[in-house]
Amino acid sequence: MNSEPSDKNNLTDFGFTKVPVNEKARKVAEVFASVAPKYDVMNDLMSMGLHRVWKRFAIGLVAARPGQVILDLASGTGDLAALLAKDVGAAGRVLATDINAPMLGEGRRRLTNRGIVGNIEYVQANAEKLPFPSNHFHAVTIAFGLRNVTNKATALAEMYRVLKPGGQLVVLEFSQPIVAPLRPIYDAYSFKILPAIGRLVANDAESYRYLAESIRMHPDQEKLKEMMRDAGFGPVEYFNLAAGIVAAHRGFKI
Repeated sequence: MNSEPSDKNNLTDFGFTKVPVNEKARKVAEVFASVAPKYDVMNDLMSMGLHRVWKRFAIGLVAARPGQVILDLASGTGDLAALLAKDVGAAGRVLATDINAPMLGEGRRRLTNRGIVGNIEYVQANAEKLPFPSNHFHAVTIAFGLRNVTNKATALAEMYRVLKPGGQLVVLEFSQPIVAPLRPIYDAYSFKILPAIGRLVANDAESYRYLAESIRMHPDQEKLKEMMRDAGFGPVEYFNLAAGIVAAHRGFKI
């Protein structure tokens, strides 16, 4: 399914409910402001630590080199930005961005505490209207953030615009299981266990219920591949991780 804005009554999806297009960003911001302090703990619990493996896989696809300039969108608590900063080295630069100020601040605090400074900058930015020049970045990454964007087609077009020719976009996102017997188990986990964990650990069941719903409303592997090609990306491929529960998409600007 696709959570692009609906022409009818100018509504879009917020999980399984419909909200006015101009309200979705605010509602998503409220969710992530709520979960920011416990975000990393919850990620470890929800994925049994596998989110770190998935993120390292995405970083491997980027294969960043020293001196490159890379944009990390929806950077959150900075897991990808930290790995990218190491790869580009002192001569390179990583711009960690997020539309949500509490999440961006949490990422900045965590990376600074780890001593990751000097080649990383933090910018609050909307993926649908990036405040960067065209043909500027060697790579753009976004991990577990695209599903929360109101208009994905607009955001993908912006990512294409800011990439240098030959640059690549890597999207890591929850997707659709490709093993049929896994689907009812995954549904039960998402809609029963996940909100319960959110209530116990973060005192916020509703935000994690939204996160589960937003995953179901996100385009599946083939649909996202098609959307990336529609945005102008040339060769586009994807890699199913955890039987398709997560997928990494990669596309190049040609």
